[in-house]
Amino acid sequence: MRFTPLIAGLIASVAVSTAAQARDQISIVGSSTVYPFATIVAEKFGQASGFKTPVIESTGTGGGMKLFCKGVGVEHPDVTNASRAIKSKEAKMCADAGVEFQEFIVGNDGIAFSNSLQGQAFNISIAHIAAALAAELPYQENNLSNTSANNLKTWAEVDAYTAKRTGAAPVGLPNIPVSVMVPPPTSGTRDAMGELFMKNGWKKLGLDGSGYKKLREDGAAIEVGENDSLIIEKLVADQNMFGVFGYSFFDQNRDKVQAAPLDGVVLDFENIASYKYPGARPLFFYVKKAHMGVIPGMKEFINEFVSEKAMGLDGYLFPAGLVPLSEDDFAKQVAARDAL
Repeated sequence: MRFTPLIAGLIASVAVSTAAQARDQISIVGSSTVYPFATIVAEKFGQASGFKTPVIESTGTGGGMKLFCKGVGVEHPDVTNASRAIKSKEAKMCADAGVEFQEFIVGNDGIAFSNSLQGQAFNISIAHIAAALAAELPYQENNLSNTSANNLKTWAEVDAYTAKRTGAAPVGLPNIPVSVMVPPPTSGTRDAMGELFMKNGWKKLGLDGSGYKKLREDGAAIEVGENDSLIIEKLVADQNMFGVFGYSFFDQNRDKVQAAPLDGVVLDFENIASYKYPGARPLFFYVKKAHMGVIPGMKEFINEFVSEKAMGLDGYLFPAGLVPLSEDDFAKQVAARDAL
């Protein structure tokens, strides 16, 4: 049978229409840090809009980007949440697959360096964290490029090493083992930790290069999954252990854990909003432009998320731990929303 261009076009049109009808719910993947906020918005949206509640999967930022950038079509997610900005290699992956996206900044967050409320309170620096977790360190003052395996077993040893490198007085960290649960490599929080704690802490140690990038594999840095609830359970069970996760999750568990001040700055709303806190960072989500008008409710969901009633200072995400954007930054998100 010979297909004319008209018949072929009709077949393609029917195929696209059928595919669109195959999914009538928004599909969202990505960051475990943004997950609680997106879930609240999705539930509000599902209750009030008449559209089905979006399906959200916590895959981690890196995992979400891989799924999001694979292609256009109902077999691919519509939105991905991210606890750091999209990387250039991810943007290229999207471009290569024909995926055009719109970036939105959700609000601000701060990475907590946290332990049990029953544990000893720490007041440390990001230089301490870099010295505690880097896989290798230099030990010879006259040859800083010569590094060897990190042999700092306790926080007291970390304190002494950091004081020697920075010239500052030791802060009196206790003689307990270094044991820190860190996010997996697919996590945006891991990426942000690498930049904000490890890279910046490395510089404060007076060190150059990329030695901060690789973390210890001797049990001092323990990779855990995207389940922040499990991290809290382990912190409660082991008073000497620390964990790294977002402010919102810390805020929801203040009855169980405490967050160490970093460089003398307490983790709180004001210090995150002003970016005085060394672990302050923005949170994001990315929308697939080609799915707008194809997947039911896409425009309406974005309107719900990027709104004063959700993201604003009096919005319903504020009690969940989201630190709102400045007026100017929020106005930019609204302009991007309205342009979709």
